[in-house]
Amino acid sequence: MDKKTVSRDGTSLAYHRAGQGPVAVLVSGAMSTGATMAPLAAALSDRCDAVVYDRRGRGGSGDTAPYAVEREVEDLAALIDAVGGEAALYGVSSGGALALRAAASGLPVRRVAVYEPPFAVREGGEHERAEYTDNLNQALAEGRRGDAVELFLRRTGLAPEVIASARQSPLWPGMESIAPTLAHDDAVMGDGLVPHDLLASITVPVLSVSGSASPAWMREAARAIAEAAPRGTYRVLEGQTHAVEPEVLAPVLAEFFAA
Repeated sequence: MDKKTVSRDGTSLAYHRAGQGPVAVLVSGAMSTGATMAPLAAALSDRCDAVVYDRRGRGGSGDTAPYAVEREVEDLAALIDAVGGEAALYGVSSGGALALRAAASGLPVRRVAVYEPPFAVREGGEHERAEYTDNLNQALAEGRRGDAVELFLRRTGLAPEVIASARQSPLWPGMESIAPTLAHDDAVMGDGLVPHDLLASITVPVLSVSGSASPAWMREAARAIAEAAPRGTYRVLEGQTHAVEPEVLAPVLAEFFAA
């Protein structure tokens, strides 16, 4: 990240931009930084001015307590101001939930695209969500960052033996370093259900994308997002999973952002 801007509460935000065309800010999901979005930014750069940034508490960006989702929306406001005053947004997973919140808040967002925000379509599972939140916050409060990462990985469905192996991986210290931001993403997801009222308030075009090889509930949620947004469109990328390939996604996003 070679550039900096400052959010409303004084938090420093690191970002990088490359390419030409309509400005598109890329919002990462849980356990990731702006660098995670770099391959997609590179794939977009021939048709978009792609902006990647480290969300607060990650990479080269600062953090300011206490956390609130509204501060992350203000971060996007500062970033959009820094890159020209208007932008499209793309968010992956819980970053998609943040992008939708930003669009609904009245920021100067032209269009918003999301890939598989992990919302539930129906009620149920409230106890499991509350238990995860409580255990996560307790682990972080006690400084048990590794346990917090493990809680998250278990929630994503990783097998215990895979998590045990990950703990021995050279990547684990980096995961622990941004573990506190797991609470940020948990807050961004709200009650975990598709936010119909929020989506109904978004006046700009919304593109909701999923992969045909992703779990059925993710595809169902992506479709529900498009249906709840007044100007929503749903797309399925054949053969793609939640770990979508940048070269497959980029042409779809570039076409949407340039429309």
